[in-house]
Amino acid sequence: MREKFPYEKEVSKLFGVIKRPVALAYCWSQRFHTYLKVYFIVDTGADYTLFPFSKAYDFGINLEKDCKKFKTYGIGGEETVFLCPEFKIKLCGKELFLPVGFLKRDDIPPLLGRHKCLDEFSVLFSDFITTFEC
Repeated sequence: MREKFPYEKEVSKLFGVIKRPVALAYCWSQRFHTYLKVYFIVDTGADYTLFPFSKAYDFGINLEKDCKKFKTYGIGGEETVFLCPEFKIKLCGKELFLPVGFLKRDDIPPLLGRHKCLDEFSVLFSDFITTFEC
């Protein structure tokens, strides 16, 4: 089985319009007791999956109680991350349990990272379409 997602157009101050690889996944919400639809940027450079701060509320996660707080360093510099050790998502018809991070800010989109997520699939980026082999 394959799932395909067309790239999403985004306005860039540097390049005009760019296209980004995206994927749809369903994230379990303890708050609403159901899966929530989330569009992610597929980021093969991200070690693990990341969310903006406000998503923790939607998912019913208490960052201080349910997560470990630590500093991480990346292309944007130093960041505070709240790491939730086990988070349930459905991607490509497969249920996954993976660690996810929540940044202490909201100006980033959800990022689908490699550890226990993208590494579970064969992913192809071609002709502005992201294809998952499920």
